[in-house]
Amino acid sequence: MAKRVSRLSKKAVVIFTTSQCPMCHTVWSLFQELGVCAAVHELDKDPRGPEMERELARRLGRAPSVVPAVFISGKLVGSTDKIMSLHLDGKLVPMLKGSGWDIWL
Repeated sequence: MAKRVSRLSKKAVVIFTTSQCPMCHTVWSLFQELGVCAAVHELDKDPRGPEMERELARRLGRAPSVVPAVFISGKLVGSTDKIMSLHLDGKLVPMLKGSGWDIWL
């Protein structure tokens, strides 16, 4: 998983989701509205999905629901609650702008 996340972190934002998760759609939509082109990986459609989900559960310290899991600049930020809190507190956009990536905000 660490190698995969490292490779995926070439995108400013990487979101691990499942295809039928309403909260995943909410987080993905938020980043779209902010003009962020995130890399989205649907664990239920990836052959290595169960392995990645176990690693995300370990990193997030919770199970079974670990999605969405959001990485910004290769660092785990968290799930829906953390992303929405950052956004409502006005901290998400500055975090994205400070990530050193070219983001359309």
